[in-house]
Amino acid sequence: MSKKTWIIGGAVVVALIGATVIGRSLTGDKKAKSDSGKVTTLKVAHTQNYVPYDFVDKDGNSDGYEVAVLKEIDKKLPQYKFEYTGTSDDDLLIGLESGKYDIGTKGAWYTDERAKKFIIPKDPIGASIIGFTIRKDDKDKYKNISDFAKQNGRLVPISPQNAQWNVIKDYNDEHKEQPIELTSAESFQVSDAYAWVLENRYDAYFDIKLSFEKAVTDKDGAYHQYADKLTWFPYKGIPTYPLFHRDSKNEEFSKEYPKLANNARDITSDSDNLYNTSYETYLKGELLTYSEKLLKLYGQFVINLAKEGKNLAEMTIKNTALLSGYKSLDEAEKNN
Repeated sequence: MSKKTWIIGGAVVVALIGATVIGRSLTGDKKAKSDSGKVTTLKVAHTQNYVPYDFVDKDGNSDGYEVAVLKEIDKKLPQYKFEYTGTSDDDLLIGLESGKYDIGTKGAWYTDERAKKFIIPKDPIGASIIGFTIRKDDKDKYKNISDFAKQNGRLVPISPQNAQWNVIKDYNDEHKEQPIELTSAESFQVSDAYAWVLENRYDAYFDIKLSFEKAVTDKDGAYHQYADKLTWFPYKGIPTYPLFHRDSKNEEFSKEYPKLANNARDITSDSDNLYNTSYETYLKGELLTYSEKLLKLYGQFVINLAKEGKNLAEMTIKNTALLSGYKSLDEAEKNN
């Protein structure tokens, strides 16, 4: 196994299993001077509260994994200078479309509609984990998406404009013998979706893991009062992409973006130096953002894997290689 993790679109995207999230980075070579000396400023918008992916820290600085990736990309492109703004989802998308911002990062999934409005690089910047929020009373009934489909689980309606609609549609296309009933709806409040599940109007809400944790699991979450009644199980990781405003300047930048995938962050901390920080060190920093409860769950998860003789690092790299489109680790190794 190589000591290098796989690169996706200029950022290392490590698909952590279970209670973990996505770690991303680039090697930190010193920024070289551009040949022409001309520097183009790109305005980068990111969501303010999507911890740990994109957020504004207590000192008012732009932070998060996706922001960190873009900052590393900025180091490698001396002809560009990035200026960061934390904002709302709506302002980010409207601003990108109007040209107020050049780049937007919000854990965005690929959709045909977005591809018509924005430049989307072919390689993702990361991934988010999607799954099902269900009643705790049904945790033994629905352990995975197959159980949910086989038992004709009722899913909270999804807007066809929502990227989650395509995820269920793709599942149904691959499981025509036992599809999930997919009902369209206009947008609604998350609180409605949780209430509908609790009221037994529906059996599950198709929900992003981090969103569920922030809203329900976290003791300060807006819907923490449901923590003893709702639970969540995973389905799959969905690649996420930065979005670029469509103009000639950003068309040029989008050509540079894939060229950054030449080097990866080393795995272990014994390779740390002034310009490179290992994935081990980076992950330790991530763990500091976890709650005590989540750390305990993660620790138990790792212990269980060890008892089963499974290697978490190898599983992580294998899943990242598969997410990159490779059929196996051997194929990924040959092509990197």
